[in-house]
Amino acid sequence: MEKRLTWILPKNSGRNATGIVTTHHQGGRHKRFYREIDWKRNKRDIVARVVAMEYDPNRTANLALVQYIDGQRRYILAPVGMEIGQKVMAGESAPLTAGNALPLKSIPVGTLVHNLEIGPGQGAKLARGAGAAAVVVGFEEKNALIKLPSGEVRRFNLESYATIGQLANEEWKNVNLGKAGRKRNMGVRPTVRGVAQNPRSHSHGGGEGRSGEGMHPKTPWGKSARGTRTRRKFKYSRKLIAQRRK
Repeated sequence: MEKRLTWILPKNSGRNATGIVTTHHQGGRHKRFYREIDWKRNKRDIVARVVAMEYDPNRTANLALVQYIDGQRRYILAPVGMEIGQKVMAGESAPLTAGNALPLKSIPVGTLVHNLEIGPGQGAKLARGAGAAAVVVGFEEKNALIKLPSGEVRRFNLESYATIGQLANEEWKNVNLGKAGRKRNMGVRPTVRGVAQNPRSHSHGGGEGRSGEGMHPKTPWGKSARGTRTRRKFKYSRKLIAQRRK
């Protein structure tokens, strides 16, 4: 662990500033250190060498610690096939090998990518989980068409950066945790059925004896929980979606 790139991650256990639970099933996890990750890859056309591969408790993907020729070290997400000693680079002239970051205009159709920027210079926002990969499926006049892991085909600015390859640790979701205590160490508290709660805590709660939901399934805040599309009809990014996910 690179100490200059880490600090203790504050824990709020799903509570907001007034102490009210705003995210259920969180709390009681082990102390964690946050690793500062280079989402922007803004050291352009400078070669870096992978000096370590590390586990990150804050995400499903693994990390690679890279060192540039000027001595500076940074964390990046590790793609499939990355090894210690490998050279990586960011820039328009970078080779099309896993771990290198390029603008979308320089990436050919059919290439697997991750760490997608929504806008140029914003830093990676999409396809950042273990095993995730998006695919470059085509180009328009001013945009690249990318098929995201959800199945949605979306338009991206040609100057936005993406990193080549699929993220490693694909088997993370098949790991058997073995016991409830390990889940508690990860900060996940038990999930309680809505019908077993009181009406102040959940929209399914209340009633004498054992009672069903009595309504279409809802979240604790009354939003439809099954099948209903809740995306805003006139959201700013609507024109960027070329094909909705199934």
